[in-house]
Amino acid sequence: MPEEPEVTAAVESEPVNLTDVLAAEGTRQAKIVKVSLVGIAANVALAAAKAIFGLISNSIAIVLDAVNNLSDALSSIITIVGTKLAGRRADRDHPYGHGRIEYLTTIVIAALVLWAGVTSLVESIQRILNPSPASYDIATLVIVAVAVVVKIVLGRFFTARGKALASDSLSASGTDATMDAVISASTLVAAIITMVGGPGLEAYLGVIISLVIIKAGIDILREALSKILGERVDPEVARGVKETVRSVPGVLGAYDLILHDYGPQRLQGSIHVEVDERATARDIDRIAREVQAKVLTENHVLVHTVGVYSSNAGAEGRVAEMRHALNEMVDTNPDVLEAHGLYVDEDTHMARVDIVVSYAAEDRNAVYANFVQELQAKFPEYRFATVLDPDLSD
Repeated sequence: MPEEPEVTAAVESEPVNLTDVLAAEGTRQAKIVKVSLVGIAANVALAAAKAIFGLISNSIAIVLDAVNNLSDALSSIITIVGTKLAGRRADRDHPYGHGRIEYLTTIVIAALVLWAGVTSLVESIQRILNPSPASYDIATLVIVAVAVVVKIVLGRFFTARGKALASDSLSASGTDATMDAVISASTLVAAIITMVGGPGLEAYLGVIISLVIIKAGIDILREALSKILGERVDPEVARGVKETVRSVPGVLGAYDLILHDYGPQRLQGSIHVEVDERATARDIDRIAREVQAKVLTENHVLVHTVGVYSSNAGAEGRVAEMRHALNEMVDTNPDVLEAHGLYVDEDTHMARVDIVVSYAAEDRNAVYANFVQELQAKFPEYRFATVLDPDLSD
């Protein structure tokens, strides 16, 4: 009688409480709303103060800065609306949920930023062509100085909370606020130069502010579109998921991780696991279910499909030689990232293996073909069934 595979001795995992997972998502949404409300209050207050003193002093730079603060407040309102819509449950028409609405929200914010930048650029150019002198007082300078401090604090606050809550909208607001602090500081310098009798720089500064705003809008738009298009899995997330999968008893290796982004913290996908060839259907079923449960609990990622590779039990002889040869070939070929899923059927002299070729390779198909040809030359007595795997995750 052949000995039983070790995987049958694995301990069952704790069941996953989906209610807890949904509750955590609800908590995240509530925190994003609170942060956005802080941003709305601060930006509205700054916009009002800057608009008043900008009009009194006839400073286009300060007025444009006020408009920028108002657009920031509107961005926070859009963030709240988008977060609420994204939090709706999955339904028949949208079985993957509504999480990507947050990316659409970011696109709307980018459009607003671009609109504000283009509008202020036009106004600044008109002021250059038709100059109107500005006059400042101490109260105006104090308002601008306070705005610099407030924007620095807001920038750090939004950035930290955006990272903690995986919110691109909050992170974008943090970057925007930090940039606003620099712009307000520049406005302050221009005002001081004007007060001491120097040249009027407000309109020219307005052009610079406008260009910076436009660039920020383009960057935000590019990042949101990139996420909707589909980006490579974050290396840290990929490593974390694979480490969790490999920690499941009976799993000998984790490969081919594919994750699709359906909104912040809404990753779903599939993975292949390598198991002992002696594992029964019961063992494999237990492994697959435990992988799904553990990854959802520890990584907050939904793995809805767990594929299986069989691994030769007690791999020795030609199997060990082939595994060693594959490792050496991968190490010496910079375009080949990995060769996995090796299984050798000695009865039919058939060997199966998947090969991952980097997208950085000039010709992935050629690299793959040469690799297989070299492998075949090393082991001519075997027939090889190989697959060119995409380079989807680290």
